[in-house]
This record gives sequence, C-alpha cells and structure tokens, in this order.
Amino acid sequence: MHHLVLTIVCSTSIALILKHNETQKGELIVLLTGNYLTAAVIALVLLLINDQSNFSLQTLLYGAALGSLFVITFFILAYAIKFAGTGLAITSSRLSVIIPIIFSIIFFDETPNNLYVFGFVFTIITFIIFYLSVKRGHKDGEGSIKYFYLIAVFIGIGLNDFALKFFKVWRHENEEPYFILFIFLSAFLYTSIYIIIKRIKIKRNTALLGLTLGVPNVLTTVFLLSALALLPAIIVFPIMNVGIILLTTVMAFIIWKEKLNRWGVLALTSGMIAILFLSLGR
Repeated sequence: MHHLVLTIVCSTSIALILKHNETQKGELIVLLTGNYLTAAVIALVLLLINDQSNFSLQTLLYGAALGSLFVITFFILAYAIKFAGTGLAITSSRLSVIIPIIFSIIFFDETPNNLYVFGFVFTIITFIIFYLSVKRGHKDGEGSIKYFYLIAVFIGIGLNDFALKFFKVWRHENEEPYFILFIFLSAFLYTSIYIIIKRIKIKRNTALLGLTLGVPNVLTTVFLLSALALLPAIIVFPIMNVGIILLTTVMAFIIWKEKLNRWGVLALTSGMIAILFLSLGR
C-alpha cells in the first residue's frame, strides 16, 4: 500500500511544484528543461540497469515525437493550474483516462462495460459543471480561457496515455527502457533549443526547481508500476486518482488559499465519481 501512497504524493508534488513556479513568476520553459534533464538521467540509469533492452528506429522516432507532445501537455497543465486553479486542473487531468478507454474501444475492439458507460456520463456532466464553474465571477472571455485550458489538458494527457498504451501493443517490452529515454531526452532537447533560440535567461532557483520536478515525474511511474504489481488494478486506480485530486486540492487550499466556488465543488465531486467508475471498469 505504501507504493500507492507514494504514487499519490509524487503526482501531487508535480502539480504543487508547477503552482509554486507560477506564484514565483519562474520561467516555465526553464522549469520544464530542468525537469526533463532529471527525467532523462534517471531513464538512462534505468536503461543501464536493464541489460536486456534494445531499440529500433521506429522506437526512436516515436519516442522523439511523443517527447514533443509531453512538452506541449506540460505547458497546458501549467496554464490550466494558473488560470483555472489547481483542483479543477488536476481533476481534468485525471478525467483524461476516458480518452485511452475510448480509443481502445475503437482501435483494439475492447468492449465497454456498464461502469465505463456511467463514467462517460459523469465525465460529460463534469465538463458541463466545469463550464458553469469557470464562467462565473470573471470578466468577459476570462472564463472561456479557463475552460479552454481544462479541455486542452484533458485531451493532451489523454492522448499521451493512449500513445503509451499504443507503444505497449506495438513494440516489444525490451524496447521500453529506450523508449522512455527517448521521450525525456527529446523533450529536454526541444526545450533547450527553445531557450537558446529565444535567449531566455536561466534563473538558478527556477532551474533547481525544475531539476527537482523531474524526480517525482519519473517516480510516479515507478511507484505506480510497483503498486500494480502488489495490488489489484481495481483498487489502485480509484484510490490513486481520487487521492491525487483530494490531496492536491487540500494542499492548494492550505498553501495558497485556493478556494472553489459552489460549481467548482460540484465539478470536483462529479469528476471523482466519473474517475471511480472509469477506474473500477478497468
């Protein structure tokens, strides 16, 4: 069970670090570059430990392409946290589990059960409530921006998850260590090139925070795999997703006094119900 708790803590840490960077006016691209450098180094170490691994050109290219999507999605998540608040942004990111489910039904002929159907319904309800939450009490157009980022983070993370699932089906598991390395290394190169071209000043505190961010970013996956090896998925996924939402929302309130309006609370509740159905349906 402690692996599951560590998964929740690490995943929550990612959102909190992004929020902290935003409050400190840190350069986001510098933060992400440090994050991907740490992640690439850890991935390289894991690769060296696994002497059975190998790779193909397809894995290299696919990993490099997915690395760009990872960068874009991280940007979107950071802006979703900035504009819509930590709680709603993380709820939207966890709801993204519905996308790989839908694509799996379409492309891999997986059959949805009743729990999935209930999950789909509550996901739709959640996004309707999201809209009601973010449009109230804001200037014209401001609510639309928040809603845009909530939808974008939902789609982006969902596509990332499906891309990972597709790789598991498409390539041999021995290529996975290289695949992970290519993702993070390419993401590091993309963000580094952007910094160089734009001549962005690298502040020490932001860079160090980014290097720190890379640790929970990688460990989230490691601890999740460990938890799944010890506990049934039907226990892991519901507890993990709901735990991340609750812990992130509570910590954001304690640290930054982030509050949800009535519709925000309803969206949070509806989102957790949707995630429970989708997770239990696995």
